[in-house]
Amino acid sequence: MTTGIYKIVFFDASHRLLHYEGKCRNLHGHRWKVEVWIEGEIDGTTNILVDYNTIKGVIERFDHQVILNEADPMVDCLTAFQTVITTPGDPSSEMMAERIHDMLAAECRINGSNARIKKIRVWESPTCCADRTYDNQ
Repeated sequence: MTTGIYKIVFFDASHRLLHYEGKCRNLHGHRWKVEVWIEGEIDGTTNILVDYNTIKGVIERFDHQVILNEADPMVDCLTAFQTVITTPGDPSSEMMAERIHDMLAAECRINGSNARIKKIRVWESPTCCADRTYDNQ
């Protein structure tokens, strides 16, 4: 029997979109909201599909971080003062959804879970979000 779970996690982080012509080209921060849908077979011993704290822990790796395109010249400047998380392209909400998916999928594999991430929704403001849906995992 397949079981589904849902989790919301918030984090605060700054980013900028290097290849965007507009205000988001400037470094700025958001209160990000991430929604995660996971399904699979629950563990027969624990009766848990994926620990909610595992999901939270993966997403909170972004909390209070600067997230930049790996090609952004600002990376070298900021790394003298703090850690910078880089992405292989502009860290849009679409890119962040994909990055979070990959991190969660890796964590599930490490923990021996058969869980499948079905959907990730990343909000970078109360009115703007990106959905990534995964049908064939």
